[in-house]
Amino acid sequence: MKLIALNAGHARAMAELHAQAFETPWDERAFAELSGGPGVIALAAHDGGGLIGLILLRAVADEAEILTLAVAPAHRRQGLARALVDCGLKIAVQQGARRGFLEVAADNLPAIGLYEGADFARVGRRPAYYARRSGPPMDALVLSRTLYPADA
Repeated sequence: MKLIALNAGHARAMAELHAQAFETPWDERAFAELSGGPGVIALAAHDGGGLIGLILLRAVADEAEILTLAVAPAHRRQGLARALVDCGLKIAVQQGARRGFLEVAADNLPAIGLYEGADFARVGRRPAYYARRSGPPMDALVLSRTLYPADA
């Protein structure tokens, strides 16, 4: 497994992986538009056969926002998500980010554990933030952490 940088040309592969990981995935167009945007950091874990994990962050001024993180179900619980978070934040720090933040579904306990293990703390809640195919929308927890030059 190796980490590679992604761009808009990888939009289809990103959308396919995202569809494996989320009930309401982003489509190819969304990935093409996002990955080409200013300050966007797009990384993937690749196993030779295709993408098995990805992270998109946006670093603007002194802040970095994790936009999405996805790992193929067969590759979860192996440290891949944490490696993507650490690498993405490292690049964001190199680009001047000093604060990281993200939103995560309030019922996504594995992701919350991952982020809290990476020193993110809960700083807010967005009611009914995530639409669901079935059932009512889910609240998002807003998490944040300080980023340090040593993180680079």
